[in-house]
Amino acid sequence: MQNTRIYTMAFASVYPHYIQKAEKKGRTKFEVHEIIFWLTGYNEKSLQEILENRTDFQTFFEQAPRINPNVSLIKGVICGYRVEDIEDELMRNVRYLDKLIDELAKGKKMEKILREE
Repeated sequence: MQNTRIYTMAFASVYPHYIQKAEKKGRTKFEVHEIIFWLTGYNEKSLQEILENRTDFQTFFEQAPRINPNVSLIKGVICGYRVEDIEDELMRNVRYLDKLIDELAKGKKMEKILREE
């Protein structure tokens, strides 16, 4: 998995696609934010700064206040790879976010997406 180009991409360039994917399936921007906050520890204010500053994915994850300790509960395939088997930590975190947004778009309940059950 050598698609490291994502590391230098601005989070703000992919963020609208997360929102669009969720809204197309009847979910909300608020739910996308809830997932981002759960995964990274960011809040509304810090997310807005990231979007305005066009922070890249590498910095987005490296400066995350707290990667949720329950990320190891995220399992499954995203983009043809099992997320739990991705060795590169940064790529794994990117794919965790992709997986959670996919689960949202597929209609999973937030409690399950946020691994509360």
